[in-house]
Amino acid sequence: MPKTNTKQRILDYVAQFGEVSPHQLVTYLGISPQALFRHLKALMESNQLTKLGAPPKVYYRMAAQRMTEPEIAISEADRHQLSQFYYVSPIGDSYEGLAAMVAWCERQGLPIQKTIEEYKTTVAKYDQYKSEDRINGIQKMNDTFKVVYLDAMIYFDFYAIERFGKTKLGYLLLYSKQGQSVAFMKQLIHAIKPKIQSLVQTGGFDAIAFVPPTVKREIQVMKLIEKECSFGLRVIVIEKIKTPIVVPQKTLNKLPDRIQNARNTLLVTEKHAFKSVLLIDDAVGSGATLNEVAKQLKDKGVAKHVVGLALTGSFKGFDVLNEV
Repeated sequence: MPKTNTKQRILDYVAQFGEVSPHQLVTYLGISPQALFRHLKALMESNQLTKLGAPPKVYYRMAAQRMTEPEIAISEADRHQLSQFYYVSPIGDSYEGLAAMVAWCERQGLPIQKTIEEYKTTVAKYDQYKSEDRINGIQKMNDTFKVVYLDAMIYFDFYAIERFGKTKLGYLLLYSKQGQSVAFMKQLIHAIKPKIQSLVQTGGFDAIAFVPPTVKREIQVMKLIEKECSFGLRVIVIEKIKTPIVVPQKTLNKLPDRIQNARNTLLVTEKHAFKSVLLIDDAVGSGATLNEVAKQLKDKGVAKHVVGLALTGSFKGFDVLNEV
């Protein structure tokens, strides 16, 4: 008797009945729940199934058919530029490159060729702020704060650009954090790890620090980044102080409130001294968190030199980012 392909049986069953529960699949397949969830995880990671709901009411259904790349005359240079265009549909399907542009244009009711040209013009405006795939944000910090404790401020990309919305890194960060998507987390790490490694190799750092998360989540993205991107450097611990009511930075719209929040809820407890520290946060809004932690690092003699790094930042003078 030929060996049964369990994953294919799952797909056939879901395709036949639409939304199905884990209990239905266990009964149909005659396997343990543990074995079933291993198969379901693999099928979701390969974008063949999607999950609806959360325990105790969870259902699985077939993933939407991926859009194939259309036949459009486009130069290799334009194709390369579009490789960074990313789009997540209202139902959670993600697209990249030319397929993303097509999906975005169809939703907006826009002509594809003309919109591609407009995208190129918009990207060129933002690219002038980048050097070696990095954005220098120290002047923005100087314009925001009376005293800047960071010696340098870098971020890898803008969170969003005009008209076209979130960048690829912005999307990956948002859905890694709020969506708790393992697939997006893997893409995020894949995108930022070599960039951070390059910065570590050339920056002369002897320690690294990661700003702890404020909002409680099942999977903390910053902890995952710390695990994957420390590169053998000593990790300086930054404690998040518990308060009677947790007030996330993203809920504060005024700069003085953000400064006060960061000053009173983050604590550097490191006792050793280092020459140069790379301080990493996921997104720069006001910059208050990085600046206040840098102040502590210097005031306590933990670091002489502090470089701030954010994965994404706002284009308009580090405006407050409320979404992430």
